[in-house]
Amino acid sequence: METIFINHDKKKFEIHAYSLNNLEDIAAFIVSDGKGILAADESNGTMGKRLQAIDTQSTQTIRRDYREMLFRADGIKNNIGGVILFDETIRQKAKDGTPLIDVITGQGALPGIKVDKGLKPLEGSPEESITQGLDDLDDRCNEYQRIGAKFAKWRAVIKIGEKIPTDQCINENMYALAEYAKIVQNNDMVPIVEPEVLIDGNHSIERCFEVSETTLSTLFNCLNSNRVNIQATILKPSMVTSGSEAESQASVNEVAEQTLRCCLANIPPELPGITFLSGGQSDIDATAHLDAMNKIGGFNWKLSFSYGRALQQPALKAWLGKNENVVAAQQALSHRALMNKKAALGEWNSSLEESSA
Repeated sequence: METIFINHDKKKFEIHAYSLNNLEDIAAFIVSDGKGILAADESNGTMGKRLQAIDTQSTQTIRRDYREMLFRADGIKNNIGGVILFDETIRQKAKDGTPLIDVITGQGALPGIKVDKGLKPLEGSPEESITQGLDDLDDRCNEYQRIGAKFAKWRAVIKIGEKIPTDQCINENMYALAEYAKIVQNNDMVPIVEPEVLIDGNHSIERCFEVSETTLSTLFNCLNSNRVNIQATILKPSMVTSGSEAESQASVNEVAEQTLRCCLANIPPELPGITFLSGGQSDIDATAHLDAMNKIGGFNWKLSFSYGRALQQPALKAWLGKNENVVAAQQALSHRALMNKKAALGEWNSSLEESSA
C-alpha cells in the first residue's frame, strides 16, 4: 500500500521509493510511471451545472460527498499522481472527519489547488479574455501551501476566430502565467501552467497548430524571462485538433503527429511533464490521442493527462446522486484512470474498453 509520510517541519515527503525533497522531485513524481492528474477543481457554479444534469441538488455537503467518492476510488492508487482541488474542497473534511487532502495522500497522490480567479474581457478586445488573480496570489499561495497543497494551477484561455487571437491576448496571458509560476515556486509549490487553446470553432487543425505554436513559444519565452525553474514546472496544454465545428475532423494519428510536432518545436526537453487537458474531447478520444502520441515517442518529457470531464463523466453518470451507486461510480472512474495510465505508457487499445463494457 502506498503511503505518504508528511514531515511538516522539513517539508519532506516519501512515497515508497520516492523521496520528495524539492519541487523537481514533486513535479517528476506527479507524472511518474504513467500517472496523471485528476482535475477536480470545478467552481461551485460549474459543479452545480454538472449535478443539475443528473437531477441532483448542489450543496456544500453533496459536492463534498461526490468528491470524496472520487478520491476514495481504488483506481486513484497507482494511476493518479496529483488531484487539482477548488478552494472549497481543499478545506473540507470527509464524512469520517479526515481532511480530504489526507484522503488523497493516503491514495498515493498529491493535492494541488486552482489559484486563478477566472476570466474577464480583455481590454481593447472584448471577444477575448484575460485571467484574473495575480493581485493577492502570493498571500493565497502561502496559505494553500500551509494547508498542504504541493502544486497549483492557473488557466489561460486562447480563442480562435476571425482576427483572433490577437498578439495582445497571447502576450498578456502568457506574461500572467509566468508571473503566477514564479510566485507559486517562491511559495514552495510546483506550478501547472495551462494555456488552453479552445477547441470551439470551425477552424482547421492547421490553424490550431499555428495558434498553439505561437502560444507555447511565447509562454516559454515569458517563463525563461521570469526565471521560472522549468524542471519544477508542469505544462497543461491543449492538443492540436480540428475545431469542434469543423466539417473535416482530423484523425487520431493526425492529432497525435501535429501535437507532437508542435510540442517538440516549442517545449524545452528539461520540462518534466506535459499533462494534456481533454478540452471538450470525448473520454475515449482523449485517451486514444494520448496513446497515439506515446506510441510515436521520440521525446524526453513524460506525456500524460490532466483530465476533468474525461475522467469524471462516466462516474457522474453512474452515480446519479445515489448512495447505492457509489461502487459503480468508483469503478467507472477507476477504469478511466487505468485506461489513461495505459495511454500515458503507450499501452492502450480500444479492445480494453470493449472488454470492460
